[in-house]
Amino acid sequence: MKPRRLGRLAVLGAAIALAVPAVASANEVTRWNEIAVTTVNGQTPITSAPPAGSIFMAMTQGAVYGAVNAIDRHGRPYLVKRRYPMASTDAAAVTAAFRVLDSLFPGQHAMLQAEYDISLAGIPDGPLKRTGIQVGTAAADAMLAEGHDGRTVIGCTFGSGGAGEWQPLADANGNPLCDPSPWVRDAVPFMVRSATQFRTAGHLDLTSPEYTAEFTEVKNIGSLNSNTRTPEQSHAAAFWQTNPAANYNAIARRLVAERSLGVSDSARLFAMLDLTAADALITTWSDKYARNFWRPITAIRHADIDGNPDTEADPSWIPMFDPSLDPAIGGSGPPLITPPYPEHPSGATAYASASMHALASYFGTDEMSFYATSSRFPGEQRPFNRFSDVTNEILQARIWAGIHFRTADVQSANLGREVERYIHTHYFATQ
Repeated sequence: MKPRRLGRLAVLGAAIALAVPAVASANEVTRWNEIAVTTVNGQTPITSAPPAGSIFMAMTQGAVYGAVNAIDRHGRPYLVKRRYPMASTDAAAVTAAFRVLDSLFPGQHAMLQAEYDISLAGIPDGPLKRTGIQVGTAAADAMLAEGHDGRTVIGCTFGSGGAGEWQPLADANGNPLCDPSPWVRDAVPFMVRSATQFRTAGHLDLTSPEYTAEFTEVKNIGSLNSNTRTPEQSHAAAFWQTNPAANYNAIARRLVAERSLGVSDSARLFAMLDLTAADALITTWSDKYARNFWRPITAIRHADIDGNPDTEADPSWIPMFDPSLDPAIGGSGPPLITPPYPEHPSGATAYASASMHALASYFGTDEMSFYATSSRFPGEQRPFNRFSDVTNEILQARIWAGIHFRTADVQSANLGREVERYIHTHYFATQ
């Protein structure tokens, strides 16, 4: 089934449910998905930043799916070509997850080994268990051999200071804020052919009427002291400044529990979700550094050099996402700042679009009642009735936050959709 196109924007200021979430019954796939999210997000920024985290989640869930799929053949072979019909899917799943995470994060070995021992203890001994461990090991080894982990420390990319060119901002001490994981732009994709296969059309021409309109829009509604942004919009913008891997995987775990999905179905769901998200983020980061386009804060403060007589510079302009707003808007979590990497395309919107289209493809419908959470506002449950409503709200939220032009978000939503469509058609569609 083809993924659904973007629906209409969710009603702003949707009611917030504060009920304590029901306890979800876990299978070994969901248990290790939660372990993976916790492990990945507990690392340094070079690993836990959203684009990097998406890769490590994809490596884990891809290996789990490859192992389970080698036993039950839910779809075309992935990582493990040989079929093992007489093996424990539980043993295969936990072994694949453990071995990938243990290799990626050796400093977490003691914790991961303890969790692995607990999982294995719950699986009956015998040839099915032993073969499952063998299959899980093969899938993990195959995933690790593909070379997706390209972690390296790379310094800031500095532009010339010319019109339209991204420039890093300074922190409180005057040091440049740098992308913690620029290596993602060169990471090996999982399922798309290359990082440029779904490159966007690119940002608008600085002298075009369309750019003028988007410049004016974000200058007004994205300002720290905007007179047009509503409190509900401000809250939504801050709500989505949360870790997407943790959020979207948690949504998937709740849907697994609500529908009592087993190990095989869960493995397929998380693979669709995380492999799609990772390829969308690799594509996005490759695109970002190919464009190297400036953020609204730079564009508005330096509009006097953009060659457009209809854009007026405001050297003192501050976006909504500014540390000075943190105490006023409340909550906790990632700081409200202009992200330290180029503007076009939008990583948050691409991540949301790819993930929500993957969920819609898995369940065969865009219409689903669920809620999302945020590390900034613990305990808040933001309700939705369509997967596409999440993408549409985030698309708007990045403009309300003053950190993106509309074109970047719209093209990113399309990018996520196209990446998901390709992956679903070529790897996960019913055989």
